[in-house]
Amino acid sequence: MWKKWFIIVVQITVLFLLSLFGTWLQQTFHLVIPGSVIGLILLFILLYFNIIPETWIKQGASFMTKHLILFFIPATVGIIEYYQLFSGKGSLVILITVVSTIIVFALAGWTSEKMAAWRRAKHE
Repeated sequence: MWKKWFIIVVQITVLFLLSLFGTWLQQTFHLVIPGSVIGLILLFILLYFNIIPETWIKQGASFMTKHLILFFIPATVGIIEYYQLFSGKGSLVILITVVSTIIVFALAGWTSEKMAAWRRAKHE
């Protein structure tokens, strides 16, 4: 039991350090891309080239994904704190949310189809 939790904590620490390194790169080189995105790109590169095996972060990433909803609490509190910015604009916020959700769904579906086709072609 303790071993499992220790592994999860270490793996989350690895993910956090990658994010921290991405933030450091962003601030050092004054990049436009957010540091967290740079960290994700670094993680992708490390996983793609098998520099970091997937097993080194799998349990920690799964744990964080299962509890993802908790990471939205600070954003929700922030929205409540700046209520005056959103007051009277409910229909506009709903419209923006619906349109952006449709765009994300469409792009995610399109990307998934292209990657599946690429994998099928690669294995044929």
